[in-house]
Amino acid sequence: MIPMKTLLPTTGYVRGGCSPFAMKKVFPTIIDQSIEEVDKVYVSGGKLGLQLHIASNDLIRSTNALVTKITRD
Repeated sequence: MIPMKTLLPTTGYVRGGCSPFAMKKVFPTIIDQSIEEVDKVYVSGGKLGLQLHIASNDLIRSTNALVTKITRD
């Protein structure tokens, strides 16, 4: 997580509008493996209130995400 005071200058996004797309600086995107169980997901579009409905595989591919187990059972 990025400290609030450095969020905007580092990513270009305001609080509540962070997205794995088009950041000023590339950060790793890590997604829980449960994404592989669904066809589509909602993800922030980078602006407060803007959501994207995107195919799970497209999200993984376009963000070069690492898909791994990040939740507990």
